[in-house]
Amino acid sequence: MTRTPTPRTARAADLPDLLALEARFPGDRLSARQFRHHLGNPRARLRVLPGASALLGYHLLLLRAGSGWARLYSLVVDPIARGRGLGRILLADAEAQARRAGCRGLRLEVRQDNVAANALYAAAGYRHLAALPAYYQDGGDGWRLVREFGRVAGGSPARP
Repeated sequence: MTRTPTPRTARAADLPDLLALEARFPGDRLSARQFRHHLGNPRARLRVLPGASALLGYHLLLLRAGSGWARLYSLVVDPIARGRGLGRILLADAEAQARRAGCRGLRLEVRQDNVAANALYAAAGYRHLAALPAYYQDGGDGWRLVREFGRVAGGSPARP
């Protein structure tokens, strides 16, 4: 029986595995420099999903001072580990991190042609906020999605 992996905070020692994950995808990759920056950034939550011998995936959540919204900058699952619910695990962890930081909701961008990612976000209750023509490095179109967590105690929901 395979144990369900639990996300943890990334460490500097994870950098080679993070870069290996990025290399499995064309374009719009995070560099070693960007990962190092986010590892030391108090407004970033870089979380990894450890496997038996390598990372199975990661997410990068960005928090902006003075904003009630978090941004899911990246969510990656190793192509060989797909179909095991790992995207749901990472997304739930990103949402938990955003809530823990006091955010009202989460925003993200996703390629319009990424069927699996779009299905993941739709199932989790994300809605389309805007179309992003030629948003990606290769000219691919994107969607900006948003999910509001609900009312914050004593206040009303903010606009995304």
